[in-house]
Amino acid sequence: MKNIKISSLQMAMLMYPTIMATAILSIPSTTANYARQDMWLSPILASIIGFITMFVIYKLHKLFPDKTIIQMNELIIGKFLGKVLSFIFLLYFILTTGQIIRDYGEFIVSSFLFKTPLVVIISSMVLLSAFTVHAGLEVISRVCQLIFPIFVIPFILLIVLLSPEFELGNILPILERGMISPIKGAIPTSGWFGEIIIIIFLLPYLTDKEKAYKYGMMTVFWVMITLVILNLTVLFVLGTTTSTKVYPLMNVSRYISYADFFENLDAITMAVWILGAFIKITVFYYAVVLSTTQLLNLSDYRSIVWPIGILLVEFSFWSIPNMMALSHESSVYFPFYAFIIQTLIPMLLLLIAFIRKKSKPVKG
Repeated sequence: MKNIKISSLQMAMLMYPTIMATAILSIPSTTANYARQDMWLSPILASIIGFITMFVIYKLHKLFPDKTIIQMNELIIGKFLGKVLSFIFLLYFILTTGQIIRDYGEFIVSSFLFKTPLVVIISSMVLLSAFTVHAGLEVISRVCQLIFPIFVIPFILLIVLLSPEFELGNILPILERGMISPIKGAIPTSGWFGEIIIIIFLLPYLTDKEKAYKYGMMTVFWVMITLVILNLTVLFVLGTTTSTKVYPLMNVSRYISYADFFENLDAITMAVWILGAFIKITVFYYAVVLSTTQLLNLSDYRSIVWPIGILLVEFSFWSIPNMMALSHESSVYFPFYAFIIQTLIPMLLLLIAFIRKKSKPVKG
């Protein structure tokens, strides 16, 4: 593991689709449900959590440059409590990865492959991710470099092609119900921004650590900008009906039609989203494998890649009984426990580490 090296740019290119993959499908309808025509403000407010989380984990990294959060816990709060907290982090990453996998499978079944068994779709994606994780972090980052333009460019083209359908008046009246509505929309959105915590598993392996903070903050910033543009695009096309759609981005992509030839681009949207989902599942899968390896003090992570893959498939069914439960959990419970695990606990760890560092006697 010590010989693994990636650049800060590769880290940013990993984290951007990792956060965006599921956000582009879920956030427009979630924010519209609370904020209506002010839905574009919610990602701006939610990004505050992302910036805070990035600041906290970078400060932790500066105190423990070669450690992940699993290794830091024991150094900060002691061996026993550190093991307990590391297990909580591991359980959170397993549950979250299982939910991401289930979300991917439900989307494919409900939108395109209606008669394909859910377990087949989920298992095939986990198998592909397992091969990538087994190959190592450097391979994951290089695969992401190849996929990144394919993930970003179609999104830009989608907005350009949809521009003739825009009804700019849909944004009015701005702040009709005050700031409370955008804040309510920002609460579930903040859970996605908090996922920047995954960077803490990448920071020890950077070749240019001096650029890590800048690229981490830029990742949060560009996620915010993308979500604002996405929400505005959906709002300009669908208006206040956005909240009634399960996958608004898929709905607006069906509006594109040029000369009765260039149309039905929802299939392209799906293909691009699958690439993003693959990156997200792989990165979270890697975090689970690395966390398990460090928690159990194993010498090599490759021996547990396949067993954990099976465990993740099982958790994708155990943790979520159906799509309604997944939607309810994502909008009601996820923001709160995600904030506790992804932001609040690292803040407390940083505070304890800072106090302990200051209280150490100075030699000589």
